[in-house]
Amino acid sequence: MGRRSPYPAEFRNDAVALYRAAGGKRTYAVVAADVGVTGETLRSWVRQADEHAGRDHGRDEQSAESREEELARLRAENGRLRKAEKEWEPEREILRRAAAYFAKDCVLNTKGS
Repeated sequence: MGRRSPYPAEFRNDAVALYRAAGGKRTYAVVAADVGVTGETLRSWVRQADEHAGRDHGRDEQSAESREEELARLRAENGRLRKAEKEWEPEREILRRAAAYFAKDCVLNTKGS
């Protein structure tokens, strides 16, 4: 396995919490510079914390807010896809009719030869 980190676990946890507190408004590199590590190191710590949290809590224990956000996102995507499907229906019908026309024409030309 990899070598042991020279940073104590409490320091790593605090750095991860600082990054998460920024809510995506600050990059790994910016937060890492504030705590005196590299951006890649901080990204690794965040990934490890996510994996650890996933093992401890599983997907069933997501917060209600994150479930609601995901549900809202999926409903919006579903609505967008349904709207796109309705817009494409006339085009598909035209293509079906054209395919039938050319298939019929091809059959008539083959029989006539």
